[in-house]
Amino acid sequence: MNIIKIMIPKISTVFLHENDTVRQGLERFRAHGYTAIPVLNEEEQYVGNVTEGDFLRHILAVGNTDLKFQERYRIGDIMRKECYLALSIDADEKQVIAVALNQNYVPIVDGRGALCGIITRQSLIHYFENQRNA
Repeated sequence: MNIIKIMIPKISTVFLHENDTVRQGLERFRAHGYTAIPVLNEEEQYVGNVTEGDFLRHILAVGNTDLKFQERYRIGDIMRKECYLALSIDADEKQVIAVALNQNYVPIVDGRGALCGIITRQSLIHYFENQRNA
């Protein structure tokens, strides 16, 4: 399996930085409709993900849904530290399948831990369908 062929490259991936505001995160979720988004640090390294549930827990904890109010909080403050397992760009097929069974997407990182892109379950299924028909 060539991960690069089935990976959605970072440039085409929606992600947030841990220093982005909760308002920015909420707006990105609303615009794209995803349930989980990768979170990067200042060095573009993958540090985890933020989910709809993280936003809901945060809003319930602070008791305020006003977007302007949410500019006080950072994504890094609301994301849970247990995150989607990331795989190396040279991971094998068995590793990708094992991780994809338990996550909406698989973050793919380089040797520095920087996000290269993601593999969605859909892209993985398309890959195997194409292999079967080849």
